[in-house]
Amino acid sequence: MKKDSLGSLRVRLWFSMQMAAHGIMSNFLRSALTVLGVTIGVASVVALMGIGEGARVSVMDQFESLGSNVVVVKASKTNYYFAPSYAVELQERVPTLSAVTPVVYGNVNMKWRRTKTKVDVLGVNEDFPFIRDQGFAAGQNFTFLHVEQRAPVVLLGSNLASKLMNGRSPVGQTISINGLDYRILGVLAAKGEGKADGIDDKIVMPYTSALKVLNTKKIPEIWGKAPDTNSVELSVVQLSRIIRKELRLDGNVSSVGGGGDMEGGEASVDVMVDGDIMIEEPMPAPMPDEGDGSSGSSSLLGEDLPVTVTSLNQMVQEADNANRVMTLLLGGIAAVSLLVGGLGIMNIMLVAVTERTGEIGVRRALGARQSDLIIQFVLEAIYLSAIGAFLGVVFGVIGLGIFDQYGFHTAVNAAAIQVAVFMAIGCGLIFGVYPAVSASSIPPVEALRRN
Repeated sequence: MKKDSLGSLRVRLWFSMQMAAHGIMSNFLRSALTVLGVTIGVASVVALMGIGEGARVSVMDQFESLGSNVVVVKASKTNYYFAPSYAVELQERVPTLSAVTPVVYGNVNMKWRRTKTKVDVLGVNEDFPFIRDQGFAAGQNFTFLHVEQRAPVVLLGSNLASKLMNGRSPVGQTISINGLDYRILGVLAAKGEGKADGIDDKIVMPYTSALKVLNTKKIPEIWGKAPDTNSVELSVVQLSRIIRKELRLDGNVSSVGGGGDMEGGEASVDVMVDGDIMIEEPMPAPMPDEGDGSSGSSSLLGEDLPVTVTSLNQMVQEADNANRVMTLLLGGIAAVSLLVGGLGIMNIMLVAVTERTGEIGVRRALGARQSDLIIQFVLEAIYLSAIGAFLGVVFGVIGLGIFDQYGFHTAVNAAAIQVAVFMAIGCGLIFGVYPAVSASSIPPVEALRRN
């Protein structure tokens, strides 16, 4: 008995599926327009969330190319600077930092044979490759002795080396920088376009040599490297406290890595002008401490004052969170079109119920149950939404490929595809129930009379 009823259920379900397919094909143009609405909705969700995910991945790659567990101490105003020895002092006072380098940068005139061009130069010490997770394509790094002796040696970014040497190894060659000859020790491994602050197009040299070639004594940044994530947070806290004391010792403000005094009760800071002359400029009165500097980026002595301590790990996390929110917003905007597609399904199904009243009456008169009609009309709605979802995914992925060709960073988001397909079929199911119940509730006599 149970087998007979199961077989009967299969036959009824199979017949309902056939009737649903026939109902869609009998009104092909109207069904196609309904499918188009769902297709546009799904394609919009897939494409927009793919663009958002691509932007998130691109930003993450750019931050991560700067190195992991890096802490940056930056003099954010031009009349502030660090003494070169201050980097060594910070490393001695902050045990969670495994490496530290002074950083100086600028623009120089470079000459190689007949080629003359302006190039960005980066001055660091021998720990630069370790701090920034930078590999080498050829040659080797400069050493501590090179830094100490202001040796005329450089490292070339991969793009710069390729442009100058046309594929040949530049190691051992000599280039002219601001009229001085420098020997090429190595070529840095490529990081990629727009990554690692454009290191592929820069010249890297000992910071002592960079100070000489740039004719300056100012160090605007110090980079540090911590061994792990927990050490990064602790380093930020310790560095913030140390530099806060340097700037506000006993209510006085001294130059970072230099000296300072008070005149008439007004804080002042030493500033170097024209390379040699030391003058004093008044600073604003000290402001109260803002916490203990435990956040990933702490601006010392308020928002617009001169020194910041930043954890790149925290910046990566903040950028990731911001881009995820943007991706979800884009997906939410696109999902509105899915709702419109669902309303289109309900509209087409209600019209179908009205037009096929006679068919409904004949089926009821021949013994079709109310559940059979509900299943048929719900299946029609699911068919329409499923076809639209499939086409939407296909066109969404194609659209991402087109965006990618025009320079947008995109990524096929599997989660977005799953959500879009689920929402599309869910809309079809939800918006198809009412028309199905409406069709099944028409009495057979009334249905035949309307026919």
